[in-house]
Amino acid sequence: MPVIERLGFEADASVVVVHVDDLGMSDAANRGGLEALDGAATCGSVMVPCPAFEAIAAIARERPDLDLGVHLTLNAEYESWRWPPLRNDVPGLASPDGGMWRTTAETAEHARPDEVDRELRAQIDRALASGIDVTHLDAHMGTVFQTPFVDVYAGLARDYRLPVFLPRVNREVLERAGLSDAARKYLDLVEGLESEGIPVFDHFNADSLGFEPGTGADHNRARLDTLGPGLSYLIIHAALGGTELESITPDWRQRDEERRIYSDGTLARALSDAGFRTLGMRRLRDLLRGESTLA
Repeated sequence: MPVIERLGFEADASVVVVHVDDLGMSDAANRGGLEALDGAATCGSVMVPCPAFEAIAAIARERPDLDLGVHLTLNAEYESWRWPPLRNDVPGLASPDGGMWRTTAETAEHARPDEVDRELRAQIDRALASGIDVTHLDAHMGTVFQTPFVDVYAGLARDYRLPVFLPRVNREVLERAGLSDAARKYLDLVEGLESEGIPVFDHFNADSLGFEPGTGADHNRARLDTLGPGLSYLIIHAALGGTELESITPDWRQRDEERRIYSDGTLARALSDAGFRTLGMRRLRDLLRGESTLA
């Protein structure tokens, strides 16, 4: 039976997880992400190695209603806003300045799968120990989807019994992108995890910041058109604009605009008008673990 029917939705329903990435990255990400979570967003994930992790963990302890996972972090992409791995026995994950590598390609070149496995388990364990009721796992910058590491991702889902961001991708699309070898491995992974009860997303859209400032509402309405019936995953990067965010990233205006439109009712209305039902990842975790969860 399809996941949405197991959740109690109609077979032809369009159901979307509205996900806030990058909580814990900074105070701006925490504050803006929480505004979105009090609006149209349904869940988010935390970056455990980052400077503002302890702050979001403290909020999570006070607000058990928050639906938070771990944003598995293998990169520190910014020039001036840096963070190291949690563990000191993963030298392949650290660049010469001690922070994580800035790009996915650098991480794939230097890190070994066993290092990635140790570091990511440490991140999940620290989130759990901090009092966060971890509901899911997903991948910062998609780095854990790289061929050397994707088996680690699958192992984490199995061992922690957590749903993961796992989209169903067409083989032909991957092959046209020159990813034939990766395609076979990824499709085998999807088939294997789905057979074990791990939910798979029928659609996803990660293009949350690809708009000119001031056009975010139209851009995000258009993103909804790329989804459809079944289970979808919509990624946003809401954060509070200001001096801190501006000092970190050049797309700070887009992040602040996402904060606004996902918290002021703009995207809540757009989702409703488009016929989408929304849910968080906790419902999927409960389904995976055999707990009752009805629409």
